[in-house]
Amino acid sequence: MNLKNYLREYADFPKPGILFKDISPLLKSPEAMRYVTNTIHEHFKNKDITLIAGIESRGFGFASLLAQRFDAGFLMIRKRGKLPGDTHVRSYDIEYGNAEMEIQRDAVTHGQKVLIIDDLLATGGTAKAAAHLVERLGGVVVGFAFVIELTDLAGRAALHDYSILSLVTYDK
Repeated sequence: MNLKNYLREYADFPKPGILFKDISPLLKSPEAMRYVTNTIHEHFKNKDITLIAGIESRGFGFASLLAQRFDAGFLMIRKRGKLPGDTHVRSYDIEYGNAEMEIQRDAVTHGQKVLIIDDLLATGGTAKAAAHLVERLGGVVVGFAFVIELTDLAGRAALHDYSILSLVTYDK
């Protein structure tokens, strides 16, 4: 399946110079969603995954579907200020600025094997921050799965210690 047929591009969003990759058409297609979840599941199925972490917000949909496929729990990694209770916070750089994300302190049990899901890999800042949060709680990051990878931004290099699956790649 050619997933690029299910993606749209918007120039100068969210700021000038950014060519935004929109996954909304993919999310509306049961066939495309099935392909994404089946492909990710097939790639990581022998890794004894016990927790699927979704990065806010587009990673949540994929992560919750995959948690069911893996018979695993679902974990939300959110923007700062969105989770109740005690949290760990991590600041990081993104393609067009900086941000903070958080995880609840009791979200991961020591030794749990965690697969982290997001829609897009750009510079790797978001993914690396998510891995740091999971590992800070004693989790083992088994790998990352992304629908889209912007290869010219070298995010894969920032994640060189991890297994990475990207379903669609773009070069500038």
